[in-house]
Amino acid sequence: MYYYLVDTTALIGDLLYGKIKRNKLLNEGYNMKKFEEITLHTEPIFDGKVVKLQVDDVKLPNGKTSKREIIKHPGAVAVIAITDENKIVFVEQYRKPLEKSLVEIPAGKIDPGESPLVAGVRELEEETGYTTNELNFVTSFYTSPGFADELIHIYITDGITKLDKPKATDDDEFVEVMELTLKEAKQLVAEERIQDAKTNYAILYLHALERRE
Repeated sequence: MYYYLVDTTALIGDLLYGKIKRNKLLNEGYNMKKFEEITLHTEPIFDGKVVKLQVDDVKLPNGKTSKREIIKHPGAVAVIAITDENKIVFVEQYRKPLEKSLVEIPAGKIDPGESPLVAGVRELEEETGYTTNELNFVTSFYTSPGFADELIHIYITDGITKLDKPKATDDDEFVEVMELTLKEAKQLVAEERIQDAKTNYAILYLHALERRE
């Protein structure tokens, strides 16, 4: 039950940068509009089931103009789920853009009108057959800010139970559930079977917690 009782910013910041540097960065503040690009025109290109594509004409900080190809995404959620045996729940599925299978923590897009918390429980149930009443927020981050606005929310729980009647996955979704120790998960990173950002973040987060024990 100790997994979520930490300051994630402090945990990862201390691990990567050291406490003094992290505090300096947080206290100095930051101009979020630095190098702002002003949108002059937006041309919709594609409106799909998952994403929208648009091309924006923008005015650059130096006064010149350029084009930006942008993917609009409804947002996503992922869950770090820990079993009673202290194993992490993963799913393996084929990723067509990469033409190969990856091992990932359960995740999915947020439906219209759905909160990230509700989406997290739904995705956990649909992809793994587990459910929980104890989802705890870890962090949020942009997955590909160079061309997409997708914001993924990460939750963690060590209070999961098997559903009596597992929910069906989407008709076009085929997954295999895996339960691995942190050591085993790190091995899959080395073997390049785990390569996505959210799952690598989850493993780094758990590794940092382990080092604090």
